[in-house]
This record gives sequence, structure tokens and C-alpha cells, in this order.
Amino acid sequence: MRRPLGGSDRGQVSVEFLGLLPLIALVLILLWQFVLTGYTYALAANSADRGARAATALDTGGPGACHAAALRDLPGAWRRGTTTDCHTEAGLWKATVRIKVPVLFPGAASFPWTVSGSAGAAKEARD
Repeated sequence: MRRPLGGSDRGQVSVEFLGLLPLIALVLILLWQFVLTGYTYALAANSADRGARAATALDTGGPGACHAAALRDLPGAWRRGTTTDCHTEAGLWKATVRIKVPVLFPGAASFPWTVSGSAGAAKEARD
């Protein structure tokens, strides 16, 4: 068997893979960041919903209950920098939760912007 002129192409696949490895890593990092951003939106919406529902409780409701319920189920890494706003408006308790989006690993660093979730629940009448 004759060898091609100019040598063999042994190892060519390895060299091409090593050349594409940074691009593959960048794509995976971006996908992971998009997942974290989406999860942060879901956490904000769920926390706002829990806060609005807690505010409507007849005995223990109000802004304090709203704030506590909104933060209760948040994972610790997302609590830092989280703000809540609970108020009444047109017969509703409205809760808004703003959470900072983590950079790659929750708890390490956050982007300078926040995502927000809002929810409302009907105010219960007292007899």
C-alpha cells in the first residue's frame, strides 16, 4: 500500500476537535446561562404567587406575610438581592418579586439586571 504524498492524515480528527473545543464550550456555557435565566423567571413568578396568596389570609395576612411567603421557598443563592413589593389595589393583593440573575453559578455573582414576577390574589372580606 502506498502512502499519499505529503504524509499521512493521522490525528486530523483530534486536531479539528481541539480547534472546535472552545466553540463547543462557549455554546454549552451560553445554553446553561439561558437555563439559569429561565429558572430565575420561574422562581420570581412562583414567589410572587405565594406572596400574594399569603397576604390574603384573614388572620395572618398582610404585607409582612406576603414578604415572608415570597422569600420562604426561594433557594438561598437567589435570595441575595431579591426585593419584594406587596400592596393592595382595587380589591386585590398584588405582589411583585425582583430577583437578580446569577452568572453561571447561583450564589457566585449576579448580572446587574433583575427579572420580575407579579401576581395578584383577591382580598378576602372580613365579616
